[in-house]
Amino acid sequence: MSNVKENRWYSKDHEWVEKVSGNVVRIGISDFAQHQLGDIVFVELPDEGTEVKAEETIGTIESVKTVSDLFSPVGGQIMKINSNLNDEPELVNSEPYEGGWMAEIEVPGELDEHLSTLLSAEQYEKFLEE
Repeated sequence: MSNVKENRWYSKDHEWVEKVSGNVVRIGISDFAQHQLGDIVFVELPDEGTEVKAEETIGTIESVKTVSDLFSPVGGQIMKINSNLNDEPELVNSEPYEGGWMAEIEVPGELDEHLSTLLSAEQYEKFLEE
């Protein structure tokens, strides 16, 4: 059974979104996704300042099994990337919701409108059961 954190929103591509402050959110991949990928050996992330659209590919996650695209669950501007993943990509496996986060994005407009297109923790758990 995968760990699904409360107070986050989830995409059907298995990314999570957490409010940081104001219109800034932090994104990463879910515990389910990191289990599916296996041991992660490399993470490629976009440059800070990059404008991204919701559901757009913004990087790749390489594991011993495969290379997988990282999708942005929301649109906006990349404010910060987790540079710790350059030297410690395994943080995505050991701490998918804490130290293994990928990027912080500033979302334009009404944040709740963007989040309303995503799944709540409860909805994501049901999605995983299907």
